[in-house]
Amino acid sequence: MREDTSKNSIDTRSRILDAAESLFMEYGFDGTSMRLITGQAGVNLAAINYHFGSKELLFQEVFRRRLTDLNRRRIAVLDALEAEAGGAPLKPSRIVEAFFGEALRMAADVEGGGHTFMRLLGRTYTEPNDFVRQFLAEEYAECVDRFLAALYRALPEVERTEILWRFHFMMGAMSYAIAGTDALQLLAGKFDDEDPARLASRLMSFLLGGLRAPLADPGPA
Repeated sequence: MREDTSKNSIDTRSRILDAAESLFMEYGFDGTSMRLITGQAGVNLAAINYHFGSKELLFQEVFRRRLTDLNRRRIAVLDALEAEAGGAPLKPSRIVEAFFGEALRMAADVEGGGHTFMRLLGRTYTEPNDFVRQFLAEEYAECVDRFLAALYRALPEVERTEILWRFHFMMGAMSYAIAGTDALQLLAGKFDDEDPARLASRLMSFLLGGLRAPLADPGPA
């Protein structure tokens, strides 16, 4: 009986997380009501309160379920690359591929929910409220610090401010691309090529091009 009860509890929790992930992706944090979540998950409000306590805590668990693992995989790849390099600086392209490549692989996971989550993450970058911004900053802190440190070592001749800006631009490009092709359809009309695998190759080429671009001329003071 205890095993059945535990399994039902896990199933209920997973249904709530799946429903919340999909709805947060579609409507954003502020636009998603608890009623929408309970309706899609097939549970009552008491079940959400029991498993998560509040909408804010539910949002955090939606992200931790996948983002924590994503960042761990990124760091694991970086660790392996640095060990292989034996203390020498890494090629910037390998650092970029380690960070963004893991995200793009998750975005290609349509059946396992990775694609939905990465679209949610992309939307969240473009319209965060103060709570969401603070939460994501804390979740990303260790991972981003490691990758920025690797880029600083790889590009000692480039000012750190410039590297920060380029990393910011790359994060924005990835988020905008993964969030969906709606904007592209507005520009180009009918658009049928939404294959996540093709998106990965296109986007990685674009990101590496941005990283390698000549430094901008600041012009006259």
